[in-house]
Amino acid sequence: MATEIKDRINLKEINCEKELTLAVIGGKWKLIILWHLGLEGTKRFSELKKRIPHITQKMLTNQLRELEEDQLVFRQVYAEVPPRVEYSLTEYGQSLLPVLRMMYDWGKNYGENVIWKDNKTLNNGGIY
Repeated sequence: MATEIKDRINLKEINCEKELTLAVIGGKWKLIILWHLGLEGTKRFSELKKRIPHITQKMLTNQLRELEEDQLVFRQVYAEVPPRVEYSLTEYGQSLLPVLRMMYDWGKNYGENVIWKDNKTLNNGGIY
């Protein structure tokens, strides 16, 4: 967990469990990382980077470290030359998969029926 979140927890500034959940999984990339590890299984760093092309190497490293610190992701280092490192979900990480699936379904439904609805109608109606 990021240091500032730990400080807030220590100071009892997080007011409810919802705020704690958002503090742990919030941010632009964490849910996407969890999604790939949950649906596709164990991945090496380079595999995650390929699946999330817009994330920088530094940001992926930071997000994986925070997820590992929060016990959502397990980092396995193999004693090989060159070293091999793989990431997978812990039991806590796995427990988020139903929530991630619901968020995916909600986003898909919202996108189709609100965001892209007019564009879909125009395309299907032959206006373009």
